[in-house]
Amino acid sequence: MNALLTVDNLTVHADPGTRIIDGVSLTIHEGEVLALVGESGSGKSMTALALVRLLPAPLVARADALTVAGEDLLAAGERRMNAIRGGTIGMLFQQPKRMLDPTATVGAHVAEPLRRFGRLSRAAARRATVELLADVGIPEPRRRARAYAHQLSGGIAQRVMIATALAGQPRLLIADEPTTALDATVEAQILRLIAAKKAELGMSVLFISHDLRVVSAIADRIAVMYAGRIVEQGPAAELLAAPQHPYTRALVECSLLRPDEHGELYAIPGHAGPALALAAGCRFRPRCAASRAAHLEYQCAAAEPELAFSGRGSADHATRCWVASPQAAPSRATEPKEEAE
Repeated sequence: MNALLTVDNLTVHADPGTRIIDGVSLTIHEGEVLALVGESGSGKSMTALALVRLLPAPLVARADALTVAGEDLLAAGERRMNAIRGGTIGMLFQQPKRMLDPTATVGAHVAEPLRRFGRLSRAAARRATVELLADVGIPEPRRRARAYAHQLSGGIAQRVMIATALAGQPRLLIADEPTTALDATVEAQILRLIAAKKAELGMSVLFISHDLRVVSAIADRIAVMYAGRIVEQGPAAELLAAPQHPYTRALVECSLLRPDEHGELYAIPGHAGPALALAAGCRFRPRCAASRAAHLEYQCAAAEPELAFSGRGSADHATRCWVASPQAAPSRATEPKEEAE
């Protein structure tokens, strides 16, 4: 498959010494769904904002490469970026009712990209809006087109956002926690709708979520993010069945919702500290029991390995972990410099 989105060594910082997103590299192929997964605060949404150059000041994004459909997003002027956003790249966010302009009708939201990118007349855009609302499963689309955000349920509002995002016929859809705060039935409907539109239009999807249960229903590949870095990525089915990084294994365990002997659900010990406070060694180390069990505490504290193939699973399954690395050994955990001498 051809690469649609290429991200190489993306960093986000307020000043050069304070990296919030650190060295993120991603590839999304044409027609593929890549899920970006991690706890709240891991940097998923910040990464998405950096991709479309919508970071709030004073944050700045840098990358060795950032391209979509072969176009350099770092070199594009603001006018060109405004055409890319909503055109080449569609965006779908959580809390859709907050993203909709309360003073504009549903029809106005959907018609704007139809007129802008499809160059339709006002009358043609109105007709296409009703068709698109019906296409995403909104009942009584003519009546709904005259409604305002406060008159919509969460599920209908998200369908309106999907219709708006698809109106520009994007090649890439960025869906940031699109099912958060929706009940299970509506969540399943939204996931089926995104999957159906992806298949129908041949578009790619960057699906951002903290929930591996949701991700398992839609993703082709998964990239796991912790404290601003990708710690594991690979084919979805393989990564979920045989996670290699201790953080990924903990996320999988949380997603199973299995109570222990005390009737309590599993929770990852500790909490994720800010990326700025975790500059040395593995960022997950303070919460990692696997490092201690493998007697690799010194190595994990001294340096973080590169994201690389561990020798297990498929060749495109990579992890950033000394415990999973075939190069690590307990003997290297103590005074590695003397050993090298």
